[in-house]
Amino acid sequence: MQGAARRRPFPAAAPGSPQPAGPLYPGRHGAVKNEDTFKTSPFHLDLWFYFTLQNWVLDFGRPIAMIILPLEWFPLNKPSAGDYFHMAYNVITPFLLLKLIERSPKTLPRSMIYVSIIMFVMGASIHLVGDSVNHRLIFSGYQHHLSVRENPIIKNLKPETLIDSFELLYYYDEYLGHSMWYIPFFLILFIYFTGCFTPVEEESRMPVAALLLMGPSSLYYWYLVTEGQIFILYIFTFFAMMALVMHQKRKGLVLDSNGLFLFYSFIITLVLIALWVVWLWNDKILRKKYPGVIYIPEPWAFYTLHMNNLHPAKESF
Repeated sequence: MQGAARRRPFPAAAPGSPQPAGPLYPGRHGAVKNEDTFKTSPFHLDLWFYFTLQNWVLDFGRPIAMIILPLEWFPLNKPSAGDYFHMAYNVITPFLLLKLIERSPKTLPRSMIYVSIIMFVMGASIHLVGDSVNHRLIFSGYQHHLSVRENPIIKNLKPETLIDSFELLYYYDEYLGHSMWYIPFFLILFIYFTGCFTPVEEESRMPVAALLLMGPSSLYYWYLVTEGQIFILYIFTFFAMMALVMHQKRKGLVLDSNGLFLFYSFIITLVLIALWVVWLWNDKILRKKYPGVIYIPEPWAFYTLHMNNLHPAKESF
């Protein structure tokens, strides 16, 4: 009787009750990790299409809408059409990023994702204010290919301390706003990219729809990097992707269709940036605006320097 008592079997758990974690009862976290290893995800045509569409319309299209639409519809002391585009972008993009993370076949760090989304919204909102004023200044003769203090309309400001205020506005727009906007954006894309690997080589193929979206997507990333002046952030993200691909390849894992779409888009973006720099390599005015080792002019600086013939007609309003 005493030996039987010592060899009493472990009581079975009641049906529906949680099993104790241990060698015989693997915990839920271990089960999730095993599932993450073998899960795969089909190409997210809807999400990538929505991303590309709203990026082109709400981000690239907002300054164009501000210039094209009549000034009497949106006076200079009121938000422009581009500002409303920017507001919509600040709401839709975080939502799409969260939906993209939800579809990842790998369990990703939620706390880092949430903090990144919060920083993204803060940075994009700061940029909204600074970019709104800077783009509206175009109608008053502001030239983006010149620095703040070199602009003719800024030089004549009295008292001169007002120039410091405009430089502060430029800092919030081009530096603080861009950093808080783009760093979380690329971080979220990279975190999602870490889950885009599969052991099945047959799933490492892109559908025709992905090939069609790759061109517009890459062209938008070119605009994002050049206009946002974030080449260092972009190239470090790209190098991290390359290192991860090589590391996972040693384990016998390859990129799935979503990972290939993102990776190839970044490769094409790098080619477009190189062509852009080569084309404007000998532009002396832009060289003065962008000194230093890394010379990547902004598209809007190029516009105000070489294609600003629309402004005289607008200034008559």
